[in-house]
Amino acid sequence: MDEPSPFAVLAYKAGMTQRSILITGCSSGIGYAVAHGLRDMGWRVFASCRQEVDCARMRAEGFDSPRIDYSDPQTIESGLSEVMDTTGGTLDALFNNGAYAVPGAAEDLPVQALREIFEVNVFGWHDLTCRVIPVMRTQGHGRIINHGSVLGLVTMPWRMAYNATKFAIEGMTDTLRIEMRDTPIHVITLNTGPVTSKIRVNSIPHFEKWVNWQRSPRRSQYEARLIKRLYEDRGPDAFELPPQAVTRKLRHALEHPNPRPRYLITTPTYLMDAARRALPTRALDWLLARG
Repeated sequence: MDEPSPFAVLAYKAGMTQRSILITGCSSGIGYAVAHGLRDMGWRVFASCRQEVDCARMRAEGFDSPRIDYSDPQTIESGLSEVMDTTGGTLDALFNNGAYAVPGAAEDLPVQALREIFEVNVFGWHDLTCRVIPVMRTQGHGRIINHGSVLGLVTMPWRMAYNATKFAIEGMTDTLRIEMRDTPIHVITLNTGPVTSKIRVNSIPHFEKWVNWQRSPRRSQYEARLIKRLYEDRGPDAFELPPQAVTRKLRHALEHPNPRPRYLITTPTYLMDAARRALPTRALDWLLARG
């Protein structure tokens, strides 16, 4: 991977500038690790969380932590206003990261469950992004980085709600990247695979709220596959990387003068990206059904 520009490195070391970034979903996992990693590299990090209790914890760790709940437009407006007030109206980068999952077979997911996950995983991202674009256009630079997934490139069973939101993010980000070609704003996707986080644990309340698996015609499949995987801590997945792997790619996306439009993270992401290009649909379905 190319290194950041020499000017960027020297500027940080000399204290000539401190660029700012707003990161969502910083209560744990990838967002939390990235916030710490970028702060250590000299960035002014606004580490937002969905719940005020997590914001308070981040503030105790020395971060600016505006509360931003993607499902609540008022917090999107007030959270971004807090950032703007602190920086004097500038923001160098936005990392849309906050998201959650609702496990379950497609036929068992109520429509309202999909409405709510799309509100957080897609619509809120769009809202915040559209509020940030005028800031970046006015200042003459900016980077918008959306946290995609291998599940935005291929699908896997029992993950329909999450799959669908990540495919939507792919379409939204790709369109925005093309539309922003005539501006000084870079639009970038990070596609991660298995990275250490709390997404499995955090998905359990949503599963219990929405999925009546005991009455599902797929009850035996739930018992044989999903329930055990969801509730048991089996340790790291195969090829799982620590969240610092995301920080390394994100730094390149933020600091390189000509960042890539897409960064793949973890071996499974590279493999699935290659498989979707090389395999016929039936062969790819067979492979993914084993996941």
